[in-house]
Amino acid sequence: MPPRTARYKRGVELMEEIHGPGAAEGIQGIFKDICPDFGRFVVETGFADVYGRGGLSHAQRQLLNVALLTALGGSEPLLASHMKGALHVGVTPREIVEAVFHVAIYAGHPRTVAGFSVAKEVFAELGIDPLADDDTEQPAG
Repeated sequence: MPPRTARYKRGVELMEEIHGPGAAEGIQGIFKDICPDFGRFVVETGFADVYGRGGLSHAQRQLLNVALLTALGGSEPLLASHMKGALHVGVTPREIVEAVFHVAIYAGHPRTVAGFSVAKEVFAELGIDPLADDDTEQPAG
């Protein structure tokens, strides 16, 4: 069981603000059989220390995570988790779509295709129509 320091408690608080109730317990459960210290590291370092900084809102940080994880590739379960977290803190489906689309010009089409595949799964799971709030103007072709 991780120590219940103020730093850990702050990390739990932030993690649950972003990912919902039980998120910290879930991350602890993933690593309890192999490296419990890594679960605590994620809560304390990732959330208390990084998400706890000023300068960016939770929504901005989540949108950055969506773009970065899409660009990196190979982290699709984590990408799905951060897409859900982004929606939880007020990022719109359209903003997620635009963040993934933006990756195409910097990291390439294959990464964007994979990101859209994850987004489609997340939106379908949550019953979200990503085109419902599409008020963007398309460039003349």
